[in-house]
Amino acid sequence: MRQTKRSHSLRRRYQRFDRWRRDGQGWIWFCAGALAISLTGLLGILVLIAGNGLAHFWPNQILQLQLAGEEIIGEHLDTVGSASDAQGERWLMHVGNRESQAPDFRWVARSEVLSVDTPAQMVVIERTEWGNAYGHIEGVILGTDGSLLTGKAMLPVLASALEQVSATRDAITALERGSIRRINSELEALRLTRRKVQLEAGQEMSAMLAELDIQERALQISYAEQEALLRSLNQSLTGTQIKLSLANAQQRVIDLATVLSITYANQLTSWERLFLSLQNVLGFLTDTPREANTEGGVFPAIFGTVLMVLLMSVVVAPVGVVTAIYLHEYANQGPLVRLLRIAVSNLAGVPSIVYGVFGLGFFVYFIGGNLDRLFFPEALPAPTFGTPGLIWASLTLALLTVPVVIVSTEEGLARVPQSLREGSLALGATRAETLFHVVLPMATPAMITGVILAVARAAGEVAPLMLVGVVKLAPTLPVDGEFPFLHLERKFMHLGFHIYDLGFQSPNVDAARPLVYATALLLITIIVSLNLFAIALRGRLERHFRGLEGFEAQ
Repeated sequence: MRQTKRSHSLRRRYQRFDRWRRDGQGWIWFCAGALAISLTGLLGILVLIAGNGLAHFWPNQILQLQLAGEEIIGEHLDTVGSASDAQGERWLMHVGNRESQAPDFRWVARSEVLSVDTPAQMVVIERTEWGNAYGHIEGVILGTDGSLLTGKAMLPVLASALEQVSATRDAITALERGSIRRINSELEALRLTRRKVQLEAGQEMSAMLAELDIQERALQISYAEQEALLRSLNQSLTGTQIKLSLANAQQRVIDLATVLSITYANQLTSWERLFLSLQNVLGFLTDTPREANTEGGVFPAIFGTVLMVLLMSVVVAPVGVVTAIYLHEYANQGPLVRLLRIAVSNLAGVPSIVYGVFGLGFFVYFIGGNLDRLFFPEALPAPTFGTPGLIWASLTLALLTVPVVIVSTEEGLARVPQSLREGSLALGATRAETLFHVVLPMATPAMITGVILAVARAAGEVAPLMLVGVVKLAPTLPVDGEFPFLHLERKFMHLGFHIYDLGFQSPNVDAARPLVYATALLLITIIVSLNLFAIALRGRLERHFRGLEGFEAQ
């Protein structure tokens, strides 16, 4: 009797499970669980990157730690372990002053700390070299007479001198990037022109060379004037110095010409810290890198990434869309077309580094080398286009992402009902008119989505760019005020490669770690923004054309 009841119970359970399996509820819950796990993992990664990235811009307090026989002054950046661990709790301190007490990051065992203090007079001095300096300003040494100002009397003098140094530094930068760079470019153009005249060896060679010599002497005179002005500006920077008291009663004199900012971090209120952190974020987005990319901003990398993506989009959009239109609308649907579709789908799975090798061999060495031999023989053996640059990186990424645009556009064309094509043709429209006025407008959401997905992928690629144009630090931007204004042959910086360089090639790992998180957060923000823009634009276009379909049906 008991076995019969048990068998009936098992049979009922099996029947319920069988109905549950046949209804598909199990797969629904399985997919929902997998989606929840994926979203949770993705959210955790974003929180980790955002937390560590944004913490880099927040001004921390300056701690004065007293150890047995030693004193440490710096910022507390991280805590590892706890009192229950074998090694105990440890603090990561940024002690700065790299020129005198390298390394500028130290791990300190919490059990060895005798006292922790936050003196109000402690400052953090951001410098153009040797990183931050931490300590107490004892006085300001004036360059005019060498007198020492101390106490409250030095504060207005220090603020005024720092503003003057900042203005002079901006003037030096404007002079170097303006007239001096222009004169150097004109001198280089004259050198290439002279070389071209010598290669042609015409009858008027001597007269042209004499004219070039006159132009070169005029430019050299202008260059000497600008160089003298630059020398006077550099000399005006020297003079005023800061006398700084470091840890363990050490003294150091810092030239104000190397100082970017001075912050009394322990005197800041919460609102002042928030305002300063926003200033740090703005500086990160607009400044150039310093100290082997471990300090400063990432503006050249942002500019290079966006410009490369724009150039890639100009190439990949028409090529991908036209190819998809031909395959779906005009080509005879036979074995050859099916083989082409399989090839396009397989191209999307090729490792990106393979595209980089192809771009280096075909675009750089073959096309670029032939362009140099045909149009720039006077510059040889120095290459003009036969070297990695912006144009070859854009073409390589266009080749990498064109399968995404082709597949997405074909899917959009396939979703357009055949009845609309037949109705347009029945009303007397030509095949081209049907394509441009009926089919393509309704397939526009898929086309735009394909282009934006290609842009998002291109923005995050690193491996092929290492071979075809990206560098650690570009001396100039690809766009400037010199003709032809857009210099496609120049090398450029990229956010993805910047992250790789900071994470694996930086000489100062502890200094680079927060910048890795901050740059990764910036790159993720750009890619997510592009994807959100694609989703919003696609939804708007779909609603628009769905309304047109309903109006036509009425």
